Amino acid sequence: MAAKHVDPIVAPGREYTNPKQQNTDTGAGSWIDGDLGFDTLAVHGGQKPDPQTGAILSPIVMATTFVQPSIDRYMETGFSYTRSGNPTVADLEKRVCALEGGADCTMYTTGMAATCCAISTFCKKGDHIVITNCSYGGTNRAVRVFFSKFGIEFDFIDMTSVEEVKKYTKPNTTMIFCETPANPTLTLIDLQAVSDFAKEKNIITICDSTFVTPFITKPLDFGMDIVLHSSTKFIDGHNMTVGGALISRTKEIGDMLRFNQNILGSNMSPFVAYLQLQTVKTLSLRITKQSANAQAIAEFLFSHPAVDKVCYPGLEQGFWACEDQKRIAKLQHRNGKHGSMAWFEVKGGSAAGKKLMDTIQRPWALCENLGAVESIITCPSVMTHANMLKEDREKVGITDGFIRVSTGIEEAEDLIAALKAALDNL
Repeated sequence: MAAKHVDPIVAPGREYTNPKQQNTDTGAGSWIDGDLGFDTLAVHGGQKPDPQTGAILSPIVMATTFVQPSIDRYMETGFSYTRSGNPTVADLEKRVCALEGGADCTMYTTGMAATCCAISTFCKKGDHIVITNCSYGGTNRAVRVFFSKFGIEFDFIDMTSVEEVKKYTKPNTTMIFCETPANPTLTLIDLQAVSDFAKEKNIITICDSTFVTPFITKPLDFGMDIVLHSSTKFIDGHNMTVGGALISRTKEIGDMLRFNQNILGSNMSPFVAYLQLQTVKTLSLRITKQSANAQAIAEFLFSHPAVDKVCYPGLEQGFWACEDQKRIAKLQHRNGKHGSMAWFEVKGGSAAGKKLMDTIQRPWALCENLGAVESIITCPSVMTHANMLKEDREKVGITDGFIRVSTGIEEAEDLIAALKAALDNL
């Protein structure tokens, strides 16, 4: 029997099958993906019962290597070495891909590993990146400190206007890197306008959609080429694991990312993939409660006399009240939800803000991370965005007293009571 040609990087066992293409196998225990709703895909997408045992959950395959039946049948199962592909990780990739409506997905050790893989795949010496001036601090540092060493140029710009994107685009621009809502300012970017321009110039686009997940926004629907997630956040949602994801609009883009991922060795561990296969099942349930809590908290903060500014995409009043931003929120945010993230500043400046963050009581916890079932309060200037230059933080409004909150699934009344006590204490 002649050897079947298989690209050793892109194994058939890891390819994603579009859920719209129905499986004709209707035997007992089979699973038909078909045209399924979001919650059904979150629970079942990309996974069938284990064919050997009937286990309803994907087994944790911790093997380093996979025995081949023969040289001629090498890679017949789609797996040879876990760095190049693993069955448990592949199941998570298929599920996340299905939720975003993509053609392929690769899962990584961390969100930053995913970011670095995407940039290194499509940018080389002499290339130029247009990137939002307000993004996760690690992303800012990676471009400014790490990739610049290899001769990659960049401009951090205000992407709230597509005209600014056009202004800073150069003949050597190869990537436009968006983040919406931005971390931590919650600034929104008109993804369709940016992607339409990028296609005219043959520039690849990537959107970090960690803050909202596909339950609220699907950037591929607005023309983006790649969606980035820190799966540490809402996909995990329980402060248990770290990970990252890149979901591609086309199989060609996915193949390029997978090739680089194999070189870099930044693939997710099977055990983490197993845990995230479970946590992602409740994604919409968690975000629905978290969004409702965030809305109630934002409205409370807006009404409290000690609060100077408050921002939440679902808030019709106050600091958020910019018509264009509200237009984008209504256009891009699905299901009437705006996520769990909000921010505010208190009267009295940085000293008062620091006092509040130091003294607030449970259920709030002062720490990094977001998107979890526990409510978290964070000081970006010291924690998540300390990597940014101080002058760059100040340009986008991240002061030392800037308070970022990620609401969990606790009772809103308890969260508000703790905030009120801390604010009254000021």
